[in-house]
Amino acid sequence: MNGNEGYAVFFFPEALNALGEIIKPYLVQAEGKEPHILCREIDTAGALIEMTLEGLAPDGKTVQIELMVPGSMVKMIVSARSDGNIGFSPRTTVLGG
Repeated sequence: MNGNEGYAVFFFPEALNALGEIIKPYLVQAEGKEPHILCREIDTAGALIEMTLEGLAPDGKTVQIELMVPGSMVKMIVSARSDGNIGFSPRTTVLGG
């Protein structure tokens, strides 16, 4: 990883429709944001985008899940931070003086 908390992977609406119910357990949808997948690591080197996610096993232990989708399904990948804010928002500038 690049020192960030991970990545948010956004999909084209047609891709979400094509993947159907099988993708829904992995999706996160915050208020006012598009559904996306949060992952710890990502590999975009091949035809498939490989995402490593953390999940919980039935016994409560943390497990790593590898999810792969065709690159043509992905609209955008954004680096995510621990404060939970992703995407664009108004910025305030403090001018010295």
